[in-house]
Amino acid sequence: MEHLYDLIIIGSGPAGLSAAIYARRARLDALVIEASYVSGGQVVNTYEVDNYPGLPGISGMELGSTLRDHADRLGGQFVREKVQSLELEGPVKLVRTRKNEYRTKTVVLAMGAGHRKLGVPGEEEFGGMGVSYCATCDGAFFRDKVAAVAGGGDVAAEDAIFLARGCRKVYLIHRREELRAAMVLQEALKETPNVEILWNSVITEIRGETQVRSLCIRDVISGQERELPVDGCFIAVGITPNTQLLRDTGVELDDSGYIIAGEDGKTNVPGVFAAGDIRTKQLRQIITAAADGANCVTSAQNFLLTWKL
Repeated sequence: MEHLYDLIIIGSGPAGLSAAIYARRARLDALVIEASYVSGGQVVNTYEVDNYPGLPGISGMELGSTLRDHADRLGGQFVREKVQSLELEGPVKLVRTRKNEYRTKTVVLAMGAGHRKLGVPGEEEFGGMGVSYCATCDGAFFRDKVAAVAGGGDVAAEDAIFLARGCRKVYLIHRREELRAAMVLQEALKETPNVEILWNSVITEIRGETQVRSLCIRDVISGQERELPVDGCFIAVGITPNTQLLRDTGVELDDSGYIIAGEDGKTNVPGVFAAGDIRTKQLRQIITAAADGANCVTSAQNFLLTWKL
């Protein structure tokens, strides 16, 4: 008879890795399916994590590696495959990849979220040629150059501070007159002399020839436009949940595409749970993703007590 898992976890960011740890501690027959070559999700692209309790200043790559090592020490099972389709209704769930079909009693959806795009002319054209969504990945290419960061949240502020360590000048472009970033980050920005914030401004076009050479900036109040010479543009305007797989699965999403699920991770489909950035929640941080993973496994354990074929 084909193997039937107690639990399959899709995704290996902090939510998925936390779920893997708790699943092994509960002695569940669990499998983690990850698409990336490196476990940790978006956190591996973070230069420095300063808000994860007990580990101030740890790099994102190190934190991701530490979480994976913890799961490995407990005997976590991992496969590197890309999930192509899901059948989630009914007592036995089917998770299909290009090579395999996995059967399971419960599923934790922890696919996280991806970078939201500006959707302006030049963004696609100059991807990898001056346009980036990861300052820690690509910042080294702009040493002693001029860079711009679009956004006003924590990631945008962190990116600007990180880039300022190597760039000659960094512009932080924000459509409002106040940042959403944590106050500690706003204070750090004010203390960074080579960062200039362009308030009430949006990028309307990214220009260049073979590389980014300038941005077209519009003042949202006056409507005036000007050209800003830069060597690179880092986009940090939010995230979009990776829920494309869930079309026609019966899992309920909100208007923004996030899975509707509470602190217990329960979705509207029995035996299916959502953890991390992919679900509706107030705060999307590493600590809340890890908590989600633990809660989802607890909910899965309770569900398995009454599971019947």
